[in-house]
This record gives sequence, C-alpha cells and structure tokens, in this order.
Amino acid sequence: MSALARYFRAGGYQVAGYDRTSSAITDALEKEDIQIIFDDNVDAIPSSYKEPAGKEDTLVIYTPAIPANHPGMKYFREQGYTLFKRAQVLGMIADRMRPVAVAGTHGKTTTSTMIAHVMKQSILDCSAFLGGISKNYDSNLLLGESDWVVLEADEFDRSFLFLHPEVAVITSMDADHLDIYHTHEQLIKTFHQFISQVRSGGRILMHYGLSVDRSVNPEVTWFTYGLDEKADYYATELSYRDGYHIFNVHTPEGEIHEIHLGLPGKVNVENALAAIAVAHLLGISEESIKKSLFLFKGVRRRFDIRVNTPGQVYIDDYAHHPVELKAAIESAREMFPGMKITGIFQPHLYTRTRDFARAFAESLDLLDTAVLLNIYPAREKPVPGITSRVILDQMKIKDKILINKEEAVAWVEKYRPELLLTLGAGDIDRLVEPVEKIFNKEQ
Repeated sequence: MSALARYFRAGGYQVAGYDRTSSAITDALEKEDIQIIFDDNVDAIPSSYKEPAGKEDTLVIYTPAIPANHPGMKYFREQGYTLFKRAQVLGMIADRMRPVAVAGTHGKTTTSTMIAHVMKQSILDCSAFLGGISKNYDSNLLLGESDWVVLEADEFDRSFLFLHPEVAVITSMDADHLDIYHTHEQLIKTFHQFISQVRSGGRILMHYGLSVDRSVNPEVTWFTYGLDEKADYYATELSYRDGYHIFNVHTPEGEIHEIHLGLPGKVNVENALAAIAVAHLLGISEESIKKSLFLFKGVRRRFDIRVNTPGQVYIDDYAHHPVELKAAIESAREMFPGMKITGIFQPHLYTRTRDFARAFAESLDLLDTAVLLNIYPAREKPVPGITSRVILDQMKIKDKILINKEEAVAWVEKYRPELLLTLGAGDIDRLVEPVEKIFNKEQ
C-alpha cells in the first residue's frame, strides 16, 4: 500500500491513507507529504476526499487486510465511490509496462528486491513495487525510465491474478493462507491460474522441484533454478568466507564465476540464483550482475542484522510461516556458529496458528530459548481455543516462555540474550528500536 501511495504522490496527486498505528513507514510517508490518519472514525477522513466535492476525483484503494466493517470502507461504499483492491490498481499500472512478477509463499520480497536492484544497476533500468524496504534505496518504490517493472505477486486473497507478467518467477508453493484456500491443492491450482496468465512469448522461472503442470501455458519458455544440479541455473563451488557466500553459477550458456553475496543462508543463495537467472535471460552482462549483487544490502526485516558486535548479535526477521522460521534460525546458526540463539516469536493470525501449530513448534525447537508473544490478529476475529499456547505446549525444548508483547523489552533487558532473533509479521517490529537500544547500551 505504501509503495502505491508513493507512486501516486510522485505523479503529483494528493494522497491520504489510514493505518491502525503509526510506524517507521507511516512516519516516512508523512515526511513525503502523504497524510495518514490513525482514527477509524468517518469524521477523521479529510474533507477534500468526501462526497460530494471529492467523489468524482477520488480513487479509493483498499487492502484485503482491512476489515470489511471498517467505518471508512463502509462510508465510501455507501456513498457510491468506486473502490479498487490494491492488487487491481497494481495490475492496471503493470498492464501498461513489461512486468517481472515474483510469486511464491516464501522469498518473494528478497527475490524481487534483488531482481529490481540488478536491473536498476544495469543498462535495462526498471521501476519496482516491493513488499519491503530496500536498504539500497531506502524505499519500497523504485521509479525508472524503462518499460520494465518488478512486482511482488502476492498469493493472499488471489491478488496475483490481476497480473499478466512478461516474466514470472515462482519461488515456492508451500501450504499457507488456508483461511482463503482451504486446501493446499486449491492454492496450487490458483498458482497454475497465475502461470496461465503469463504473456505469450514470455518466460517462467521456477524453483527446481516444484510440481507444476507446464501444459497450463504452452506459449512461454520455462526455466528452473536451485541448488540441485538438474536445474537450468544452479550454484557450484559454494563457500562462505568473510561474511560472503561465494559461488559460481551454471547457466544454460556456461558459467558465471565468483558471485559474492553478503546475505547469509542458503535460502538467500537460492533467491540470488533466481535474480541471476532473470538478469541473464534479459541479457544483463555478467559483470553488471556480479557488481550489483556484491553491493546488495538486503531488505529491512528480512534477516536484518541490527547489532553485530563480539559476543552480541541482534537480528530482526519477518518470518511468519514455519518454513521461514526454520530458514531464519538455520541461517543464524550458520553465520554465528556456537552462539546461543534466543527467539522472540509473535504468531500472525489465529487461522495460521491453528493450521500450522505443530510445524511452528518444530521450527521453534531449533532455538536454544524460545519466547512466544500473543497472536497478532490482523484482520481476524479470535478462534475459540487458539492461542500461542497451542504452539508452546507442542514444543520439546525446555527453555520456553509465553509473555505479553509489553513485557518483551523488559525481558530482553533482564536476560541479555547472546544472539536474539525477533520473528513475526505483526506489530513485533515496534520492539526493534527499543531492543536495539538495549544491545547498544551494553557496548
């Protein structure tokens, strides 16, 4: 939503929006002359947007994450305004351009940001609507001079079905959003529908091993990437030295030597392989690819190393699915061997907690110490019997505790973890700055 707000503001439009609470993103938007209100009362809506004066000149965009009974939503609907989903508007913009769309239940944000960075630093250039804040550009919106646009294709609420990309990347198709899809099979079926919408003559790049029926779109060229040597694009000679993954990349046309990637974890090597493959398919030079990845700084809240001093590390990560939790914890183990890892995890959504409680427990058991917070409900009403305790009770490690979010900062100050991970997609990000201050106080 914030990337769209920035896009329209850059186009000279007056932009305002609603959010539940202030954050670093809303603070940044306000500095960019975008008005944000935090009161859901209809009276708080700026008068220039209200009927009758503003009705004909106002575009109302909403995210499916907002409750259907939100007073602002009800007002605009009852007054006869035309409302568009965020994904619809993104699709309208993309239809006039040459989209590279990154879909998948994990890895979308990092992969799309890598692709955008590599394209931006090349002769191709691009615009981009990203799902996180790029550290290289301090924004989730990039504006370029070319027709290329990089997009995060979100499967939630089937949003990616508004897109018709020229190049599509599929990173993963694990079960998620079962409140929307009900079954994993239905989720995969919807991914196939997205694949069928890739433009004729376009290209599809998917993670090797994904079970995809290529017959759903016979008018495109297919490629695969991954760590498996059977993929079209795969890594060889992989090592980790001086804070960098160093590897060669096998391509259908030969090898690219000595890629340096400063993001930890093999999952990020795979994300980089996707970015390298897209760049290679679009004709970007090997030297340009290597230089841009060497300079890639990552994405905020994606294995975001906030403090890294001898004997003391703090990392913040957006992980909110069992697979993502496992990847974050294993990456921390790989990068900081021998350190005791404490994780503070805030489950996101009652339905996701219900559907994946056992898998969450198994992932969190990879920690030395686990601190669970209460569920962040987002758009959902409570589900009877579903709390964070359903995860805690299935965990096998002994050092585990359930506390309120308001107690978390004091807990960190009291116990001073050696390596701390904050994990989750809710409002756990509000803990980052106060926790970082505690770590920096110790120096």
